Amino acid sequence: MSATDLSTLIERAERVLAQLEAWLPPAPPATDWTAHAYRWRKRGNRGWLDAVRNIMPIHKDDLQHIERQKGIIDRNTRHFLQKKPANNVLMTGARGTGKSSLVKAMLDAYGDQGLRLIEVDKSDMGDLGDIVDMVAQRPERYIIFCDDLSFEEGEAGYKALKSLLDGSISASGENVLIYATSNRRHLMPEYMSENLDAKHQADGEIHPGETVEEKISLSERFGLWLSFYPFKQDDYLDIVNYWLKELGCTQPDIEASRTEALQWALERGSRSGRVARQFARDWSARHV
Repeated sequence: MSATDLSTLIERAERVLAQLEAWLPPAPPATDWTAHAYRWRKRGNRGWLDAVRNIMPIHKDDLQHIERQKGIIDRNTRHFLQKKPANNVLMTGARGTGKSSLVKAMLDAYGDQGLRLIEVDKSDMGDLGDIVDMVAQRPERYIIFCDDLSFEEGEAGYKALKSLLDGSISASGENVLIYATSNRRHLMPEYMSENLDAKHQADGEIHPGETVEEKISLSERFGLWLSFYPFKQDDYLDIVNYWLKELGCTQPDIEASRTEALQWALERGSRSGRVARQFARDWSARHV
């Protein structure tokens, strides 16, 4: 082969490679290990930890009337940071009562002590094993946070989470915990027909069917269950008053807001901490 033919062949090969590179997804960026919070991102089959630069500050004191739940998760998180035994946590219950905010408040309280937060969408639960492997050798302590978690029948992420929580041949990672929130106690839809599989024993005892047992088995792998309930009227008004005060309203303004605060909650169909804070923002903008 002549030098001219070789040069032509190389040029063609370079053009082909350039075309292939244009079709291939770019390599994921390097992980910024100095960040305190991350989101798991996917591009094709590649995933990476995307650092969150602007973290909304949520303080533990901002979360009112969930003192029991706050105390339990705070204690569990401190044990985790101290490398003592700690549990994965499942938080269920009424919307807007502080489940997600409580997890973020832990990062605000303990980020300077080495706590890190990784937010993972439900659609990416199948990547949990990869995430654990990525942080396995890091000195920090990582909470994998799954917000509004639930599964339908046959979803792949269900088995990945189940294996990670308990029962996988590989350890979940000494420096990793999972904190999840859900509106479903057992994370999966439950149907009346499934109760037909229940077995009635001669002594009157009822044994759940296999389908029900399978659904319960996932939530049982969380060591801590925390339930959140709708706020009573006085509790809701107390939270409204807290946020109005934080937003600079005077005491006369706060007292004058009571009727509108109750109407706001009635229109929204919920007396929750989220609704209380939304009302406080609207009221303070009109009166401060």
